[in-house]
Amino acid sequence: MRRRDRRSRRTQDRGVYVGKHARDSFFVVGEGVLELDADGEPTTRQPLTVEELRRFRFSRLGPKGTRTDQEVRTALATALTAKVPQADSAVPAGFTYLGQFVDHDLTMDRTEAQLGDDVNLGELLQGRSPALDLDSVYGRGPDDPQDRVFYAEDGVSLKVGKTSATTFPDERVNVELDGFDLPRRGGTGGTAADRRLPLIPDPRNDENLAVAQTHLAFIRFHNRVVEELALKGLSGRRLFAAARQHVTRHYQWMLRTDFLPRVVDPAIVEDVFTNGRRFFEARDHANRPTMPIEFSVAAYRLGHSMIRDEYQWNRVFNSTGPGRIAPLLALFTFTGVSGNFQPGSAVPVLDDPDSGTVDTLPTNWVADFRRLYDFAEADRPDLAPPVAAGGGNVTKRIDSLLVDPLTQLPAGTFGGRGTTFDEIERNLAFRNLTRASMVRLASGQQMAELFCVEPLTEEQVLLGSGGADLGSLTDEQRDSVVAATPLWFYVLREAELNGGLLGPVGGRITAEVFHRAVEGSRTSIVRSPAWRPSLGPDPETFRMTDLLLFAFEGKADLLNPLGD
Repeated sequence: MRRRDRRSRRTQDRGVYVGKHARDSFFVVGEGVLELDADGEPTTRQPLTVEELRRFRFSRLGPKGTRTDQEVRTALATALTAKVPQADSAVPAGFTYLGQFVDHDLTMDRTEAQLGDDVNLGELLQGRSPALDLDSVYGRGPDDPQDRVFYAEDGVSLKVGKTSATTFPDERVNVELDGFDLPRRGGTGGTAADRRLPLIPDPRNDENLAVAQTHLAFIRFHNRVVEELALKGLSGRRLFAAARQHVTRHYQWMLRTDFLPRVVDPAIVEDVFTNGRRFFEARDHANRPTMPIEFSVAAYRLGHSMIRDEYQWNRVFNSTGPGRIAPLLALFTFTGVSGNFQPGSAVPVLDDPDSGTVDTLPTNWVADFRRLYDFAEADRPDLAPPVAAGGGNVTKRIDSLLVDPLTQLPAGTFGGRGTTFDEIERNLAFRNLTRASMVRLASGQQMAELFCVEPLTEEQVLLGSGGADLGSLTDEQRDSVVAATPLWFYVLREAELNGGLLGPVGGRITAEVFHRAVEGSRTSIVRSPAWRPSLGPDPETFRMTDLLLFAFEGKADLLNPLGD
């Protein structure tokens, strides 16, 4: 592996879904800092500075595994990203990017901006712990002098941004739309990259357009809740605190009842949330949670296999629209962190953060949420997208295949702008396998043994069920994969043999970490088991479609401002 600039590592982040997935080091409690040295070789050392001691806290759920050599990683990654037909699921495609949004919430570090300042112990532990409390949306709140920039003048509502009118031959997109882009730094000075930076606590939520529009939906959801609670006489700090708590509880309920059962075997989800955790910090309820590297580096990378290579995006960009169907690369192009908002930009152009001349999202790229979620589930068949224009999108089945465009990630998605790297490092599967090897992640078989479940057979590992074909690997490489199956590949193989749902290993890891992250949040439906949602159709139901309907006032022209 080519020597890389050490300085670039300090810019890496904690992404798990597509985005800045380039964390090159992990502070694992009880072990130290696990990272690659200057020559790309895995190493472990003790933290050297106060800043490193304050880093996000990972842990190890299972035993240490063996490392996988680069030839095997390269061969396996190539098989996983082969350009072959892939099965669809029945899950609406928006859940792929909701999953990425959740990842950033889990790993958001609220104390990062204060590393050189005084941080009290409570803030430090909470800020460095995984929690499902929407800190990626709220940051440290409107009273924080640095995070105040995310809030409107009232100090309660969150800012939204305005799109850029386009020269596209359609008068409906040749206008600016207020409230349909993330808020951005703007101004007339500085670089283009500086002007495009999103004014949100976690810039990772502007790494692709789908997660950026998802973040925008949560901003609008908060603002609508603020409006509703203000009618009850609340104001100022009391209004903000009540709104955040209300939003967070509905969000957690949606994750537990709507998101998780779509990606994890529902029986596992029900067991964990009814009977509690069995393996991950099962008896630790008082301390702040940690993040198992088995989850971060393997199980929750399930979303990579759900990604499509193209999307029916809106009225303009679909299979019969004037702009044709939107390729996956476009979702990176039309962002301020990974892209440049410039149509037709190739990967080398996107690697230059100052390329392009547009500083906010072009209006013709505003999402049509009807194409990302199925509103018939919320008894709104009137919000179905037109079938003649391609209809909506579903995810790819969770299995051991990734779409081919994920072999060519723009450098901005992994913090690589301005650094030198080998082309194989653009391959997302290779990045995942390399990171797992670096931290000596347990194999799938080791985790199956820990959970007391029957491991996949050699035949299941090698052949799967309509997933990656390992026939291109040498006999020696296949023997290596069978003997100690990389956990991420094992989790995906297990899912493809389980109808596209995470099974006994991947599902158990994921459900228990979600349960622990909800339990460890400041606001928690696990610690308040009697709470029920009030913004859905009944006291037991609150789905992502219900959240969107509330956020966009149930109006088709807000969920889909460009029309049919």
